Amino acid sequence: MNTPNSFNPSTELAARVVARRGRLHAFEHLNPKHTALLVIDMQNSFVQEDGGHSWVPAAASICPAINRVASELRNMGGTIAWILNTFTEETLKSWSHFHDELWRPEGVKLRSASMAEGQHGHKLYPALQVAPGDLQLAKLRYSAFIQGSSNLDVELQKKKINTVLVAGTATNVCCESTARDAMMLNYRTVMLSDGCAAFTAEAHAASLSNFLQYFGDVQTCDEALNRLSAQA
Repeated sequence: MNTPNSFNPSTELAARVVARRGRLHAFEHLNPKHTALLVIDMQNSFVQEDGGHSWVPAAASICPAINRVASELRNMGGTIAWILNTFTEETLKSWSHFHDELWRPEGVKLRSASMAEGQHGHKLYPALQVAPGDLQLAKLRYSAFIQGSSNLDVELQKKKINTVLVAGTATNVCCESTARDAMMLNYRTVMLSDGCAAFTAEAHAASLSNFLQYFGDVQTCDEALNRLSAQA
């Protein structure tokens, strides 16, 4: 039975992907020392029902999977980056159409109150296991890689990262935006199907289907960890 976080590519989709690149999974070899797990927006505002402005009901269920991938990749010498959706007053000007035309004023007020640094909604969900040495970076746009959003690309280049695993929420919003831009910046990019959560199962599946066909790879956490372990 499908769960909100499951992903089973259709026969038709799998055939299109194989016809395009010769195999279903683009990245069959993952070197942990050159791999980073990017955990997107797993903050109280999105994961906790009363945590802020935009609760994703399925998000809490992916915490164990994220913790497992983070722990095992960390032990193999990989990099973990916790990306925090962050509101600043400056973004009201530099991203004005988003706040002025894509949101109602009361929504902007709620978002700004939830996602400013120091607020409860901005904090990582407490079930997540962060370790010393992990990166924690503010993100000012949906994508962590787009110009002006964060210094994630700089930090990953310092660590000689060429492969990213994308987890977090929402699958079809900030996770997919970050993953698409990672691919455009020449990172080998894998979205973790059971490490991501969307507002609906349909949105989750549609996002992963599109990403698998055109932008990169989609693997389960087990599949990615098995490939990482084989190269460790």
